[in-house]
Amino acid sequence: MSLKDQITEDMKTAMRAKDSERLGTIRLLQAAMKQKEVDERVTLDDVAVVAIVDKLIKQRKDSITAFEGAGRQDLADKEKAEMAVLQAYLPARMSEAEVTAAVQAIVAEVGAKGPGDMGKVMGVVKTRLAGKADMGQVSSAVKAALAG
Repeated sequence: MSLKDQITEDMKTAMRAKDSERLGTIRLLQAAMKQKEVDERVTLDDVAVVAIVDKLIKQRKDSITAFEGAGRQDLADKEKAEMAVLQAYLPARMSEAEVTAAVQAIVAEVGAKGPGDMGKVMGVVKTRLAGKADMGQVSSAVKAALAG
């Protein structure tokens, strides 16, 4: 079963269970998926769906930081609940050690020498680690590898 089909099934389950918070989050995800399909006239595969989920999670993280900074814990808690629902659709993430090892292998493979080569390395890293690792963590690992 594709990830897209799994999300549709989860929406039906949430409707039957009358789980309005989960249902709202899944509908939001489906709307983002549909928007991408309509805008780009494509049918999404699992990789594209994971990219959308990643983007929505990043938005939630940014919102949580902003809400907590403004003292709105109620809204931050709502965003955290949405983020938990979205994270269920991501594949297992790589550990920090695995990310560092993968980045160092790519740096050696590309022949990058210093911080000026970050764009070249990130281009390769994004294609290989998309959906498998947190890109913020990957970016930090690339900076560390190129600095050292």
